[in-house]
Amino acid sequence: MDASAFRSGDPGGLPVIVAARRTPIGTAGHALRRVPADALAAPLLRALLEDLGAVPEDIADVVLGNVMGPGGNVARVAALAAGLGLGVTGVTVDRQCASGLEAVNLAATLVRAGCGVLYLAGGTESPSTAPWRFARPSGPTGLPRPYDRAPFAPPAVGDPDMGVAAETVAREAGVSRERQDAYAVESHARAVAAQKAGRFDDELVAVGGLASDERPREGLTPAHLARFPAAFVPGGTVTAGNSCGINDGAAIVAVASESWRAAHSRPGLRILGWEVAGVDPNRCGLGVVPAVQRLLERAGLAPADVGVVEITEAFAGQVLACLDALGLERDRVCPDGGAIALGHPWAASGAVLAVRLFTRMVRQDGPRIGLAACAVGGGMGVATLFERVH
Repeated sequence: MDASAFRSGDPGGLPVIVAARRTPIGTAGHALRRVPADALAAPLLRALLEDLGAVPEDIADVVLGNVMGPGGNVARVAALAAGLGLGVTGVTVDRQCASGLEAVNLAATLVRAGCGVLYLAGGTESPSTAPWRFARPSGPTGLPRPYDRAPFAPPAVGDPDMGVAAETVAREAGVSRERQDAYAVESHARAVAAQKAGRFDDELVAVGGLASDERPREGLTPAHLARFPAAFVPGGTVTAGNSCGINDGAAIVAVASESWRAAHSRPGLRILGWEVAGVDPNRCGLGVVPAVQRLLERAGLAPADVGVVEITEAFAGQVLACLDALGLERDRVCPDGGAIALGHPWAASGAVLAVRLFTRMVRQDGPRIGLAACAVGGGMGVATLFERVH
């Protein structure tokens, strides 16, 4: 048997993102309230095939993150819903808020291993249509007990809600309420400016009647946010105003081998490497710090060498604590606003970062080096490093 027959990719080659799309991000219960996770992803799969000038048979696999959906293999359902045909497979992954970025990293791993030359990878999330969750009763006469989420960590280790963990991180890092509110105001202002300038237009695929992001607020001021009470801990500094929302949306990129990119003469984002790191689940928002530190050290880069950073803005206090620890300048972080303004569709958010970097670095011929990073419930961080190539 010829083992080379099983390898259609480029073993050892660096994978490249050659196309990137996302849906507008909707507020849960609003414009996309009737669009399930697979139906959010399907239009993106079709759009990416058009962008690439590809046919379904070119796709080695569809890799999608999903956290709170109906269960089962959402990626396969989305591929079939997109009309890609029976032969295009799908696999669904879950690393909580980094699921979309993890899907991209997994596709990159498959390309490097030589398993295939073209993958569609990202994430999709629809809290609006997610099923209710109930635990079984303890006995035959008991009642089902509703619950919001699966455990992030064993109770003995500590399994706080994300907002409570964000309070711990902000308090211990000395990030004031004023800094958090100012960061949130700037995130909205940047997103509104990007909308008006059309900087999101080329990455968006309208779905469910929604053509632009629903959440950014024009004219928001620190005085407005100062009125918000603490949302998670009495007397705390983390509020609904300086945190992300609960949102519906999807984002998917095409990950190709270098030989595919060169043969089709496409610019893109070369995926230089990625890291995953673990931290205390009680301080899960800090997972970004060791992941980024390890990644930059392995690449021989300093924070100042990174031209643009996209980080999931779950909570302003958590993001600021990470930026302070890493020595990253605010001007280069989420330059068109982040999840506080745009929204945080959990499993899609990591892929949204990759789409935003593709637009900033490739479509707009921006910085040469970019970084995406997500903190993860349960005490993890994921970071991925990119280089613009022509």
